[in-house]
Amino acid sequence: MREEPRLRVAVFRPDDHRMDAAVDLLAALGADPVPDPMLTVEPTGARPADADYVVFTSTTGVEVAAGERPPAADDVQAPPGDDGTGRHDAGADRHDAGPRTAGSRDAAQPASSDGPSDGAAGRWEPGGATVVAIGEATADALRARDYPVDIVPAEYSSAGLVEALADEVAGATVEVARSDHGSAVLLDGLREAGAAVHETVLYRLARPGGAGDSAELAAAGDLDAALFTSSLTVEHFLAAAADRGVHDEALAGLAGAVVGAIGEPTRETAESAGVDVDVVPEKADFEALACAVVEAATPTYHE
Repeated sequence: MREEPRLRVAVFRPDDHRMDAAVDLLAALGADPVPDPMLTVEPTGARPADADYVVFTSTTGVEVAAGERPPAADDVQAPPGDDGTGRHDAGADRHDAGPRTAGSRDAAQPASSDGPSDGAAGRWEPGGATVVAIGEATADALRARDYPVDIVPAEYSSAGLVEALADEVAGATVEVARSDHGSAVLLDGLREAGAAVHETVLYRLARPGGAGDSAELAAAGDLDAALFTSSLTVEHFLAAAADRGVHDEALAGLAGAVVGAIGEPTRETAESAGVDVDVVPEKADFEALACAVVEAATPTYHE
């Protein structure tokens, strides 16, 4: 039993610095955070392949490429290009924010093979590649690690990346370095624009075994708000609820809570699964999502 009326807000970020920051932010907003990680990051050991353009769709991908997240010893992927890495369409469903910017380097300059691309260890180096970030959070992560950032689209989504690159990638090679989940919009759009597209899966996203405490709270009517930060967090929340035998009850609980989705793909996934979404922030990043949801939930909570 809570000692004072505070919004109980579920957050589903990975159990790392992002969850710590999310909990701190929610507490600062006067909410009672319910940390329930729905994603765990499993690096493959791969690094981006050489290409004219290299596209990053998340800060996690940047961390992996920089060598900050080594894989488990028995989980090392073959070098880029050796096995094709499949067509896992990890998405740009993490929508960080920022305007399109152009760097000073020639976008047509081919990538160098000087950087490590052995797929197992070491820091990736871009050589002469044009480096593309889906949004400002990813761009900031690149810059913080002394990587150049040449292009940031105006819209932080797969469609936004395609729009930003469509007029300049015909005949070029484009490497998409990301996770193993998402839509085919980015790869298909770049191919339709005339690019030769290769994908490297830098990391896999799985559901942690202990996930689901927030689903039980929702099922009991004790959850005031939920912050979904990707389509996969929606899917994993519902899967965890089903595993605990409270799927329908958790859906009913969410119907009585304020539900936020970080962007349109996440909203579409939620609503297709029967979860009504109340808030999609204009600026698609976590801080904007948290602030908008707490603001929307507070009047209802105090009625």
